[in-house]
Formats: sequence, C-alpha cells, structure tokens
Amino acid sequence: MEYVVMAGQLMLSLSILIVLHELGHFLPARLFGTRVEKFFLFFDVGGLAISKKIGETEYGIGWLPLGGYVKISGMIDESFDTEQMEQEPQPWEFRSKPAWQRLIIMLGGVTVNFLLGFFLYGMVLWVWGEEFLPAPNATYGLAADSLGVEMGLVDGDHILMIGEQKFEVFNDREVIREIIINNADELTVRREEQQVKVPIDEKFVGILSAHENKTKRLFYPRRPFVAARIEKDGPAGKAGIQVDDKIIALNGESTPYFMDFYRKVKNKKNTEVEVSVLRNEKDTLNFTMTTTDDGKIMVGPYDETYFFDMERKDYTFAQAMPLGVERGWNFLVVQVKAFGQMFRGKIKPSESLGGFGSIGSMFGGVWNWERFWRMTAILSLILAFMNLLPIPALDGGHVMFLLYEIASGRKPSDKFMEIATMVGFVIVIGLVLYANGLDIIRAIFNK
Repeated sequence: MEYVVMAGQLMLSLSILIVLHELGHFLPARLFGTRVEKFFLFFDVGGLAISKKIGETEYGIGWLPLGGYVKISGMIDESFDTEQMEQEPQPWEFRSKPAWQRLIIMLGGVTVNFLLGFFLYGMVLWVWGEEFLPAPNATYGLAADSLGVEMGLVDGDHILMIGEQKFEVFNDREVIREIIINNADELTVRREEQQVKVPIDEKFVGILSAHENKTKRLFYPRRPFVAARIEKDGPAGKAGIQVDDKIIALNGESTPYFMDFYRKVKNKKNTEVEVSVLRNEKDTLNFTMTTTDDGKIMVGPYDETYFFDMERKDYTFAQAMPLGVERGWNFLVVQVKAFGQMFRGKIKPSESLGGFGSIGSMFGGVWNWERFWRMTAILSLILAFMNLLPIPALDGGHVMFLLYEIASGRKPSDKFMEIATMVGFVIVIGLVLYANGLDIIRAIFNK
C-alpha cells in the first residue's frame, strides 16, 4: 500500500509541475501571436491519448508519464516535424518571431518553475511553520550511530562547529551537507568539558553521498530509554514492563540511554535476558524475558520532543514569502555545488542520480501534505535547474542558441537545429534510462 501512496504523490506532484511548466511556454507564445498546436500532459506516443481540440490547440493527456509538451508551430522540438519546417515561414510561427520574443517563450517554463518553487517553500513555512531542536537544548549530547562512530564521534559529544559553520540546530543532515557540499574537514565538539577537534577524512564525502547511505544517520539526540509504546504480545509486554517505565540496565549492566541498551540487546537474538526498569522514579524492578529473533524486546522509546525543549517558529505571510525565496535559493546553491563536486570526482554520479523510484521514495509511504508540498517545491526547482542545462532538446539548449543569435546576429540553420535537437534528445533519454536503470539495479541488489 505504501508504494501506491508514494506513486500517487509522485504522479500528482509531477502532473502539477508539468502542466504549470508547459503553461509557462504556452502563455507567452499566445501573447506574441504564436500558434500552439498541442498542449499535453504526458506523452501521446503512437497517438494514444485522451484529447479535445479547442480553437487551434489540441489539449490532452498521454499514456507515457515521462513529462509533457506544448507543440509550437514553426519550432524544431522533440516532435521532429520536418515537413512543417520545409514550408515557407508563416507569421504565426515561432521561427517568424523576433529572437527576444522566442527567448521569452523558451524561458517561460523554467521561470514558472523557479517562481513556483520559491512560492511553495514560502507557503509551507506560512501554513505549517517550523519546529526544531536547538543544539544547546540536546542536554545529553549526541548518540553516535555506526557512521558517526567511524567518523570519530563519541556518545555524549556536543557539536559546536562544522568546519567554520556554527552548529545551531540539532540535525545530522546539516553536518552531512557541510561535509559533502562545502568540504568541511573537521568538527569542533565539547567532550567531557573539553573542546576537541575531530578531523574528517576526505573519504567521507564519497561515503556519505553513496546511495546506500542516503537514509543512514550520523547521530541522534542522546536520551534516556523511557517506554512510549509496548507491543502487548512482545517480550517486554508479556513480562510486565509498562508505558513510562525507564529502562536502566540489561543483565545488570547499566544502560542509562536508549542507544546503550539498543547496542547491547541487538546482538542477543532469541536469548533470555534480564531487563531492569525504574518505575515512577522510585521503584527498581527486574524482568526476565526472551528477546525476538532479531534481538528486540518490542518497546518503542519516546523521541526527543518528550525530553527536550523544542523551538517553534510561526510566520506571517509577509515573513514566509521572502524566507521561502531564501530557502529555495540556498537549495539551488547546494545543487550547483553538488554538480561541482561531481565534476571534481568527489561525488560519483552513479551514487547521486536516481529515477522515479528514488524520487517517489522521498515522498514517504504515508500521505503528508506538508512533506508533499515541500517535495513539490524541491522538484520544481530541480526541474527548472535541469531544464536550464545547455543541452539541445531542453529549454537551456534553445536558450543557448537564441543567446548566440542575439549576440551574433546569425540564426543557426534549421538543419543544424534539427541535428542538435536529435543529439540532445538522445542524451536526455539516455540519462532518464540510466537513472531509472540505477533504481532497478538497487532494488534487485537491495542497495
């Protein structure tokens, strides 16, 4: 069921983005008196589509959900309508319009996507606000997961700086981003009342950007293990452990924090253990039980919101919109830097690229409107950025040739544009197949 929810969210998000992107081309084309023959969501390969012609334009939905398109008269595009291009130019055709008008038409789609991305970022902030854990409020410090331990972090560390960047919000994604994108080479931590520098080996750029590690955590807020949920038929439930019991020891070994207990019990699979709890902050009780086959006692812990003072920010519309632009712009800067890291060989394209499966998984298996609109904002900015790449067949390729025409006064020949568009189309299809092929390989090998 969760895959259906992921697919549904992805399809709705892409449909919104595609329609608005193509509308960005359609409206200026019509404004300048250019005929638009087709306006399609998805591709009508083989002519299979639901469509209706209104005026000069056929509107429809195709069967192949790999994008959408508007077919503008007199324009060399992925339709490769060479027959039309062999006729004499007509006043309503794209090729008959001044270069500056053609440039506006071609920039319309990415302009809409940029504006939509910034707007949605702002709307999410306005409607839902933000809740986060300020780093100083994580009073017990961090609990390092395996990657964090490998990096050199120790349970109880308080991160103060990531390179030259202050660590203000307790979020390991901030650390990962600074390492991968900005080449942060050390962490400054407070460890047992001393300030310590933790050097970051350059290899972690590749490790943290690897697809198999995308969802892994470097660390969590260190917190006591207080039972929030107990599986009634699980080991702890049958033994008599209750909600709000504080688990403090395993087989007589102290486990003051959740990760202490988790590390000790996970290797005791299908094993009889003694679990000590503190009940009502006064009674210490011992329970004997047999762990599950995967080393669990089936108790869910309270998260950080139970132990620490979270900070919440709500924004007025006037505050949210500029902040949305700032957040969206920062996201784009990160994407540009990530491309730079790929060109330098620090990030492998095969680890960073993903197809529809990877994108869909980012929506999650439960429909959440806040996450849906945030992901749609992100995808809108990515769509705008990718479409601006100077590859023929993409908007950026057309813009590149139009800028050349404006600067030189010479228009590339129709034959050249036809060949360039064909080459660009092959490149784009190749990238789509490659990215989705990576998803298939990862699914087969569970990477």
